[in-house]
Amino acid sequence: KVSVFNDQSVQTRDMVSNLENSIISGVILVVMVLLFFLGIRNSMFVGMAIPLSMLIGIMVMSFMGYTMNMVVLFALILALGMLVDNAIVVVENIYRYMQLGYSGKEAAKFGTGEVAMPIIASTATTLAAFVPLAFWPGLMGSFMKYLPITLIIVLSSSLFVALVINPVLTASFMKVDEKADDKFVRRRKMRNVLIFSLLATLVAIAAHFNDVMWLRNILGIVIIMSLLNFFVLRDLSFFFQNKVLPILEKGYDNFIRVALKSVVPYFIFAGTFVLLFVAIFLLGMFMPKVEYFPEADPLFVNAFVEMPMGTDIEGTNDIMKKIEDEVYEVIEPYKGIVEAVLAQIGENTSDPAGPPSFGASPNLARLTVSFVPSQDRGDISTQKVMEEIRAALSDYVGVQIVVDRNQDGPPTGKPINIELKGDEIDELTLLSQKMIDFLNEKNIGGVEELQKDVKLGKPELLINVDREAARRYGISTYAIADAIRTSVYGKEVSKFKQKDEDFPIMVRVDQQFRNNIDAILGQRITFRNTKGQVAQVPMSAVADISYSSTYSSINRKDQDRMVTIFSNILDGYNANEVVAEVDDALASFELPNGFSYEFTGEQQEQAEAMDFMISAFLAALFGIFIIIVAQFNSFISPFIIILSVLFSTIGVFLGYVFTGMDLVIVMTGVGIISLAGIVVNNAIVLVDYTNLLLKRKREELGKASIYDMDVEEVRQAVIEGGATRLRPVLLTAITTVLGLIPLAIGFNINFFTLVTDLDPQIFIGGDNAAFWGTMAWTVIYGLVFATFLTLVVVPVMYWLAFSLNRLFKKGWKQ
Repeated sequence: KVSVFNDQSVQTRDMVSNLENSIISGVILVVMVLLFFLGIRNSMFVGMAIPLSMLIGIMVMSFMGYTMNMVVLFALILALGMLVDNAIVVVENIYRYMQLGYSGKEAAKFGTGEVAMPIIASTATTLAAFVPLAFWPGLMGSFMKYLPITLIIVLSSSLFVALVINPVLTASFMKVDEKADDKFVRRRKMRNVLIFSLLATLVAIAAHFNDVMWLRNILGIVIIMSLLNFFVLRDLSFFFQNKVLPILEKGYDNFIRVALKSVVPYFIFAGTFVLLFVAIFLLGMFMPKVEYFPEADPLFVNAFVEMPMGTDIEGTNDIMKKIEDEVYEVIEPYKGIVEAVLAQIGENTSDPAGPPSFGASPNLARLTVSFVPSQDRGDISTQKVMEEIRAALSDYVGVQIVVDRNQDGPPTGKPINIELKGDEIDELTLLSQKMIDFLNEKNIGGVEELQKDVKLGKPELLINVDREAARRYGISTYAIADAIRTSVYGKEVSKFKQKDEDFPIMVRVDQQFRNNIDAILGQRITFRNTKGQVAQVPMSAVADISYSSTYSSINRKDQDRMVTIFSNILDGYNANEVVAEVDDALASFELPNGFSYEFTGEQQEQAEAMDFMISAFLAALFGIFIIIVAQFNSFISPFIIILSVLFSTIGVFLGYVFTGMDLVIVMTGVGIISLAGIVVNNAIVLVDYTNLLLKRKREELGKASIYDMDVEEVRQAVIEGGATRLRPVLLTAITTVLGLIPLAIGFNINFFTLVTDLDPQIFIGGDNAAFWGTMAWTVIYGLVFATFLTLVVVPVMYWLAFSLNRLFKKGWKQ
């Protein structure tokens, strides 16, 4: 029977399917929000930007040779909310002009032209935030580079859609949908909806009787949504636009007027700075656990078994049978989530995350427990199963057993990985064992089992050639070595040809003599002597044997001999905290002269990733600053926008403090850099529109500079700029947040089975949420707070900058 074990393609397909469903869920949520602000027809103009931008982006990536993978799909989810930002600003501005009475073409021309430069600049700043991530070095960079590249391509596509395709569509098809007071008009619209629903129902019935179930189901969903839209959602949309939104705008107007009065702006600005330091202080006080890379529940668990060097493979097999029985007892209550158990003995059984193993390894074995996909496990955690297996296999004396999970993402090495260097291999090996014994005496919690990659005691059979006797008989040392090798490993003497295939013909000693040392040494070596005659000499006449032991391997790094000490971390312990304890303990360990150690593996990768993230964030801020300076041709506006990016981290810090989430260096870092690119968009659009209003007012009054205008007129322009941009700012923030919500909580609906079988297969959680959730929540925390920043603190900073600049100019003139 041939069966496939631990098929990783199943996990890949499930992950891709979940991410695809998250994209669809995000699109639905985004369109639902747009419906309330803009109406169903206009929300569809914005919603179209999502598939169009994604299709253009995927086409470009295909031309570049990139394939679809989990990082590309997550980048599309992260871009989901951002893709509609440009379309929202353009469509909303065109819609505003149409509400003012302009025709479709005029509204499209004026509305697009008014916001074209700011959205080009805002898109450029977003791209500037992601460009540094494309230069991420190392294995992690090879894994994560698809994220910035995908975002850069797709966001550039969204700019094209917003500036070219959306204006064309809105000019022809956009209408200001107002609630019809005329009963005749409403009846006509109702009649059209009912006729459409009836025709669709007839087609669905025909599809049902012809077994075209997917068409029947799609039409059923369309009918329900059409009726729901006309009788429920449309009225709710009118209620929101005519009742709720004006109240919201009036409340914001009153609030911002108070915020710009007297000394209130100074208190708000100073309070924001204080809040930033409070957030940093709270984060330090309630420091979350720091991890390098997120880990979902294990897909499979490995138990790596190591017997003493020189153990026969049959001896290893006997122990493995006992271990298998133990493991089967442990997994008996969980057999519903266990797919299969595989035991391997001998070669290719070493830990892939540990040091490499060369040659035959009859003393090594591996037992793998493979689990069903995460959505089929219910509430059972495979992490708990792994811990129970680890506990059950902890009592074997003389056997080293390491229980570990599958690797998520790129390989990073062991959490505890100490490289001990020195010149003398003998002393280095003994010193490494002393270090292991020393750390074991400290009994540091969380350390599974310290091991070293270089071991003593590997049995060795030495064949000593008597060179004097060999010379006397006229036989070369090569002939002796070749005879032994041929006996044990065989030698190709010819080929057997069958059709187009060649098969090697190997000659070697029979199995019963091959492992018999006396039989090997007793064979005769046939050779030609110096006189050209064929002669035979017993091998025992020119060689004897001796038994010895040696090292399992000798490793060098930068020409220094090295022994690596490594271990996993037990569940419930944080790797950084355990490594810090190990480091503190080793401070009192005495090292002889010429020997040194350093922590590498995951810790080294983590430190390098942290350094890169800081550099990438600073590079992103610098790139954003340069673009904003070029856009506004001033230094005040860029500083306002950069400060809004800095203040947005308040939301991230407080989010981590109040939720107690773990801080994952890779995902949190990318999330903050992504946040910088998103936050800057709304700030640019708001500041640019405020500048535009002031420019129009200045030209209308015939003033040479805004500083010659009345203070109240400037304040009114700042208030009007915020009020006008309230709707697009709220829309872009809400859509970006809602686009990420399905992934953040792991909410998953299988839309494909919903259409084909009416089975949505709804579940919450899963591997994608564990893997990408941290980044999604980081963006959500920051963006929620950044919305308040954009609507309140940015106008306050703009007003303060104007007031201080005006005082400076007046003082300069005096």
